[in-house]
Amino acid sequence: MNPTDMLGEGLSLASEPDPDRLLSIQRRIHEKMDDYKDYSFSATEKRALMIFFDLAQEFDSLEEFFTICTAVPKFIFDLDCRLYLAIGPDEFIPVGRTENRGLICSAVPLEKTFMSRHLFIPIRGNIELVDQLPFKPAGDVIGCFELYPIDKLSSHQSLFFEKFVNRVGFQLHNKLLRRKGQEHLDFVRNLVKDVGHNVIVPNMYFKLFYNRLRDRIENISRLRHSLDSKEKPQIKAELEEMYNGLVSQFNEIHSHYEQTSLFLETLLRRQHFEEGRYIVEKRPCNLLKQIIEPQLERYRSRFEERGIRLDISMGGIPDREVRIVADIGLISQVYANLFSNAVKYTREATMPDGRNDKFTAYGWEMVPDFFNNGWDGLKLNVFTTGPHLSTEDRDKLFQAGFRSENVGNEYGSGHGLFFVRQVVELHGGKVGYEPHDGGNNFYFILPFGDH
Repeated sequence: MNPTDMLGEGLSLASEPDPDRLLSIQRRIHEKMDDYKDYSFSATEKRALMIFFDLAQEFDSLEEFFTICTAVPKFIFDLDCRLYLAIGPDEFIPVGRTENRGLICSAVPLEKTFMSRHLFIPIRGNIELVDQLPFKPAGDVIGCFELYPIDKLSSHQSLFFEKFVNRVGFQLHNKLLRRKGQEHLDFVRNLVKDVGHNVIVPNMYFKLFYNRLRDRIENISRLRHSLDSKEKPQIKAELEEMYNGLVSQFNEIHSHYEQTSLFLETLLRRQHFEEGRYIVEKRPCNLLKQIIEPQLERYRSRFEERGIRLDISMGGIPDREVRIVADIGLISQVYANLFSNAVKYTREATMPDGRNDKFTAYGWEMVPDFFNNGWDGLKLNVFTTGPHLSTEDRDKLFQAGFRSENVGNEYGSGHGLFFVRQVVELHGGKVGYEPHDGGNNFYFILPFGDH
C-alpha cells in the first residue's frame, strides 16, 4: 500500500517544516509556559491533572470515563461530584457521580455558579460536536460538572477546577465523537449488508422480467407477421405501430436499467465501505462502446429537449478502437456527471466564424509523455458552448460543495465535479478546465498504455 493512502485524503508525508506553522506552535508553547507559571498550581493539583489525563487515555468506554471524571476529585480532594450530559435543549441527566444520596440538580446552570457549597461548571461543545446532536443545546452547553461540599471557594480553587473541567470537556468531546463515529460505521456495515440483500440481489431479477417482456413483444411481432395484410390491413398496421413503439420504449428502459445497475453495483461495493475509500477495479475496456456511448444514450433525449447539438470535434473519435484500463463503472459515472452538467449549463454562444451555435462536444486526444514517469496521457474532453467561467470559479471547480456563480436556477449539490476529481485521481490521472473560443472544456487525463 502507498504510505499516503494510509494517511487519508488531505494528508501527506512529512517534508520540510513550515516556518510559519513552527513559529506559531513555538509561540503557543511559550504562552502555555507563562500560563502555567501564573496558575501556580500545587503539586497535588498538577498530579490530579496528570492522573486524569493518563486514565482518560487508558480506559476506552464512556462509562469508565464518566467514573474517572468524578473519581479523581473524590480521591484526591475528597469532593463529591456529579457529571451531567444534555439529552435535550434544556434537559440534563447525571451520567457519573460519587454518591447515590443527595438531590440531583433539576436545572443545570449554563454559567459557572457557586451556591450552597456546590460549584457548577458548564461544559460547552464546539461546533463540530454540537452540529451532530439531534437538538440545539442552550448556550452550546452539552454538560455540566458539579463539585461539593466546598465551604468557601477561593479564586485559585475556581481557576483550578475550571481548568480541570475544561480537560474533562475536551476528552468528553472526543469520546462522544468517537462513539458517534463507531455507531456510524456499524450502521454503514449493516447498511451494506441490507443493500446487498434488498437492492443488489432483487435488482438482478429485473433482468428476468426484461427477458420475459422482450418475449412478449416478439409475440406481437409474430402475430403481426401471421396476419394477412390484404384481409386485415388496419389491424396489421396497428400491430406494427404498437410493436415499434414497444421496442423503442423497451430499449430505452433497458438501457437505463443497465446503467443504473452498473452504478449501483459500482458505488455500493462492499470493499468501499470496508476500506473507507473508493476501491478501483480496473480492467481493459473499449472507451467508446462500453463507457461513452451508453452515457450519451442516457442523456441524448435531454440534450434534444434543450436544443443542444452533439458534436465530436473535441479531438474527434479516432477510427481505431481505443482501449483503456479503467474501472468501467466509476469512469462511466465520470462521464455521466460531465454530460449531466453539459445538459444543464450549455448555452448558445457566438462562434469564431460569427454564427451562433449551442452544442456539446466530446472526444479524446493523445498527450505524449504527459506524466512524470514518462507515461503517455489520454486527454478526454467534454466541451460546452457558453460564457467562460470566472477566474475565481476556475480555481474552485473541483472542490467539494462548490457551485459556480453562473448556475442560475439549475439544481445541483456541488458534488459532481468533486466526484469526477476523486475517481480520476484514483486512476492516477488529472482533471482540469480550459476556456475555448465560444465555451468551456472540462477534461481529464488518464495514463494510457499497458499500465
